[in-house]
Amino acid sequence: MPNDAALLAGIQVIDLTRVLAGPYCTMMLGDLGADVIKVEAPGKGDDTRAWGPPFTESGESAYFLSANRNKRSLTLNLKSPAGLETLKDLIRRGDVLVENFKAGTLARLGLGYDALQELRPGLIYCTITGYGTTGPLADLPGYDFIAQALGGMMALTGPEEGEPYRVGVAITDLMTGILACNAILAALFARQRTGQGQNIDMALLDSQVATLSYVASNYLVSGQEPRRLGNAHPNIVPYQSFKASDKYFAVAAGNDGQWAKLVKALGKPQWAEDERFAANAARVKNRDVIVPLLAEVFAARPAAEWLAVCDAAGIPAAPINTIREVFEHEQVQARGRVHYMDHPAGGQVPQLASPMNFLTAPLAMRLPPPLLGQHNEEILHMLGYDESKIQALKADGLV
Repeated sequence: MPNDAALLAGIQVIDLTRVLAGPYCTMMLGDLGADVIKVEAPGKGDDTRAWGPPFTESGESAYFLSANRNKRSLTLNLKSPAGLETLKDLIRRGDVLVENFKAGTLARLGLGYDALQELRPGLIYCTITGYGTTGPLADLPGYDFIAQALGGMMALTGPEEGEPYRVGVAITDLMTGILACNAILAALFARQRTGQGQNIDMALLDSQVATLSYVASNYLVSGQEPRRLGNAHPNIVPYQSFKASDKYFAVAAGNDGQWAKLVKALGKPQWAEDERFAANAARVKNRDVIVPLLAEVFAARPAAEWLAVCDAAGIPAAPINTIREVFEHEQVQARGRVHYMDHPAGGQVPQLASPMNFLTAPLAMRLPPPLLGQHNEEILHMLGYDESKIQALKADGLV
C-alpha cells in the first residue's frame, strides 16, 4: 500500500532479517514510507512468530507484532535455486537489502556485495551480525544478552553489591536497529548525489560499546574502572532514586542551581553552602556522605508529597511507573503513543507509535504486521510472474 507523500516513497527494502535488531530497523524504514518486503522461510517464518505467550486471540505473537508493521510478507526457500532466483528478481528492483544471517552467509550463496551491485547497481546492503564481518569472533551468532555482557553494559547495571543486571529490554538489539536505520538513511542520501551503493557492516557488539558513551569516556580519560551505582549517575549527584516512606521515586538535580532549590525545598539550605556539597564535583566526591543524608530526609514522607515539593521548586522528579501506569499517564496518552490496527487474522492489534514525529509529514501505520506469506501472490505478480509460474513455485514448496 504505497503512500506517494511519504518521506521514503518509492524506496523498496528487501528485509531478510528476523528476531529484533533487523526487524526493528526495517520497521522504522517502513514507518517512514518505504515498501518493505519481509522474506521469510516457508512454514516457519521469523523465529519470533512463535515467541510467546502472550499471543493475540488469533494466535499472533506479541513479540512479532512489536517490530513488523508496515511490511509485506513473502515466503521463499532460499536453499533452493528457484528461491534464490526469485530473491535475485527482488534485488533487481530493490533499493536496500538488510540481512542478519551469520557473517558471510549471503556471500556463500553467491550474493556478496560485489555480486549484489551487479544485480542492482547502487543497492544499499546492510548486514547486522553479533560481532561484525571482521575479527576473531566474526563467525559467532549474536544475542542481545551476550552483547550486553561482553560489551560492558552489565558491568554498569544493577545494585552496587550482588549480581550484575541486563537492561530490562533488549537495548543492544534496539540500538543496533536504530543505528542501522540511520546508516541506511545516510547511504540513501549519498546515493542521490553519487549513484553509488554502500556496504554497511553493523554489529551488536559495536553498538553496545558505542552505547557506553560518557561512561566509556570517563574510563578512557581517567583510567579508572567504573563501578555499578544502582540508579545513581557517575557524574551527577543527586541523580537517582530514593525511597520515600511508601515507595521509590526519582530525583534529578542536574546542576548547582537545581541543587540549591532542592535543598531549600527540603528545609536544608545549609547544604547548598557546605563546601562538601555546594558544587557538583564536590557532591560526586562526597556522594557517600550526601546521599545517606538525602535518603534520611526522603524516608520521612510519602513519594507523592516529595513529588509535589519538587514540582513546586522546579526540580525534575518522577514516580517510578509500572508499565500499566506508563500507558495510563496523561502525557503518554496526549502524545498518542498507542494505536490499534485491524489485523488480517481478525480483531485489532496494539502498536507503539513511532517516536519520529514529523509535523509536516506525519508517519502512517499503513500495514499491520503481516501473516506469514500473506503477500506472496501480490509480490510475485509485481515481479512479473504469471499465474502458472506462481502455482509451480507453490507446488514445489518454494513459496
